[in-house]
Amino acid sequence: MNRRMMRSGVVAAFAALAMVPAVAFADSCPQPVSGWHSVYQGSATIRAPHAHGRVVTPNGRVLNVRSGPGTAYRAVGTVRDGSVRALVCKTNGSTVQGNERWYKLSHHRGYVSAHYVHAYRAVPWCRFLGN
Repeated sequence: MNRRMMRSGVVAAFAALAMVPAVAFADSCPQPVSGWHSVYQGSATIRAPHAHGRVVTPNGRVLNVRSGPGTAYRAVGTVRDGSVRALVCKTNGSTVQGNERWYKLSHHRGYVSAHYVHAYRAVPWCRFLGN
């Protein structure tokens, strides 16, 4: 009886691990960001886990981090090509190569164009409230 229960427990543990996405174990993220953030949806504030995305720029260039969701906002920093960043939420802004989506970064007070970021999973919507 105990052997059967042990085997069932091991099988259940392996099944649970199989459901975890492989991207959660990516070596390319030097310091995985865990935690939760607040996202505004309509009049309600909800708590949601961070999504992550890889920065992909042409010719390995750095990507400007902007103070708002658009190229008219001032650059407040940069992120390197190939780096993995925590994404708080997405919003619409100025169009970059036909893509008007922008992601808010968790550790920067800024936004990056979604044209240059490949998100690993769905990113929640947020409202841009200005600077």
